[in-house]
Order: sequence, then C-alpha cells, then structure tokens
Amino acid sequence: MELLFVIKIGGNIVDDENKLSSFLQSFAQLNGRKILIHGGGKVATKIGDKLGMESKYVDGRRITDAETIDVVTMVYGGLVNKKIVAQLQANGCNAVGVTGADANLIPATKRPVQEIDYGFVGDVESSQLTVGSWQILLDNNLIPVIAPLTHDGKGQILNTNADTMAQEVAKVLSTVYEVQLIYSFEKAGVLLDINDESTLIKQLNWEYYQQLKNPDSPSGVGSKIFAGMIPKLDNAFAALNSGVKKVIIGKAENLLELINGTSGTSIVNE
Repeated sequence: MELLFVIKIGGNIVDDENKLSSFLQSFAQLNGRKILIHGGGKVATKIGDKLGMESKYVDGRRITDAETIDVVTMVYGGLVNKKIVAQLQANGCNAVGVTGADANLIPATKRPVQEIDYGFVGDVESSQLTVGSWQILLDNNLIPVIAPLTHDGKGQILNTNADTMAQEVAKVLSTVYEVQLIYSFEKAGVLLDINDESTLIKQLNWEYYQQLKNPDSPSGVGSKIFAGMIPKLDNAFAALNSGVKKVIIGKAENLLELINGTSGTSIVNE
C-alpha cells in the first residue's frame, strides 16, 4: 500500500504566523500523498468580537448559533483556509482548499439536542464517508487542505471538530493507503504535567491511557491527562483500532521529527 499522511494542525499554531509558516514549510517538504486538516484558531472569536457578537462556550466547546455559523464559515472556510493554501503554493505545494461540504467529502448530521444545544455543530456520518472524491484529488497530485466545516445534506453548513474529521478521514482512507495520522499543535505531545515538556510520554497504549484518565487509579497516576487532550486521544485510539497504521501527537514545528519517530507521543496498540 502507498503511504498517505493525514495531518491535523490546530491549537495556537493557527494563530501564530511564524509557527504556522514554519510548520507549512515542513509540510510542503513531505514527499508523497498528504492531506492537511486545520482547526479554526481564535480568529473567528476575534472577528466576532469586532462585530459585537458574544462567543458562547459550554465546557470549552463553542455554541454555534445562526450568527456564529456565518462567521465561522467565512473565517474557517475562507480567511484561514486560503491563507494556508497561499503559503503552501509559495512553498511549491499544489494545495486545494476545501471544506468537508465540497465534493461531499465529509457528510455529517447536525448534533441532536440533548442536555446542551450546541447549535449548528456537525457529527461526521462515518457510514456515508467514502474514498471516491478523496482519490480523485490525490490521484491528480492535489493536496487537500480541509477547513473544519461539513454539511447536513439539507443545505446547512455545520461547524465540526477538526480532530474528529482527521480521524474519520484517516480511517476511511486506510482501506486503500497505509495511513499515518499526525495531530500537531503547540505542545510537545501528551504530557503528565501540561506545563512541563520534560514530562512527555513518548509512547502511550490504551491501558496506560485508562490509568491516566482514572482519578482512582491504583498506580497513582490518575487524573494526569489534561481534559482538553482526552477527545484528541479518544480519536487517536479510534483511528488505530480502525486500520490506521500509526498515530503521533506532538509539536507542529517538529513535524518532520514526529514522522521519523524522534519527537512527540506515539499512540500504540500493544
């Protein structure tokens, strides 16, 4: 099978011009097939503030009301996405910027209202995600750059978690490629102490992950995982258990080192 990199860039890197530029230079140097999925950073919040809109969050998750979905569509699908594409083109990387709605790349449904109404937020429909349109892009030597937006099949754009999108794309494409999934952001990887990069966990399996999450862990390492890292790790293990060959989490500026295994946290099955 041919190698394919599915790389998600997020965290504060999207907001930092120098770090983003350094990351994109490294991404452009990668040989072979690759897909870049990006988060939105804080740009939408800043623009919303300028427009007099109040950003609403519950447990760190954005509530995407009708006004907000218009802003995030413009910012994620337009400003952020096209700036990334322009920089990649400047680095000799023939990128094409799209959302999950384009070519029906990532079908989704609006998240049902339960205890919280998240508004126009999408959950990826795994069963409807197919290889076809992805292969058309990749076979024509185009590098997809995907903004964190999907659609519900009824004409509505949905704000969608980029980590989950990366996992779902990696999973479906692992049926035809040997996929390596890289989650890159501002931290060195999975840390025992979020403020101390010397506490990097170089290799993390499911059993140790469960111990780190459990506040009553008999090993005494419970509640060591930063809450914001848990969804990313859940996605990482889901990908690994669905045919993805390798999953690595680490610092965006160290992209090439992440790929050759000398940096970051490797998520493993054993």
